[in-house]
Amino acid sequence: MLSTIIFDCADPGALAEFYRKATGWEVASADDDFVYLGDGGPIQLAFQRVPEYRAPGWPDAGKQAHLDLKVPDVDAAVAELVAAGAKQPEFQPGDGAWVVLTDPAGHPFCLTKG
Repeated sequence: MLSTIIFDCADPGALAEFYRKATGWEVASADDDFVYLGDGGPIQLAFQRVPEYRAPGWPDAGKQAHLDLKVPDVDAAVAELVAAGAKQPEFQPGDGAWVVLTDPAGHPFCLTKG
């Protein structure tokens, strides 16, 4: 059973705070090198410190995985998450079916209406 999706990053606390805002999940546990977020369900997001972290590429092949987040209002979520530190890359595939953002550590993720 899948229990945790872990993101490598330079600053686990900062990236966890970004995803706390994006998901509404709370910090389940934390130390200097790991932060776990959850909502009481079976899956958590975690953020792990990696020395000399290098962000994945977008849209190049350096991107290895990404999250899709369903939100009630895509435009409002884009504005909120960009204000929280996300970036909206110029390259946007999907003909408007979703919006690609990158988190403060450079990991791409998508927002869809849901």
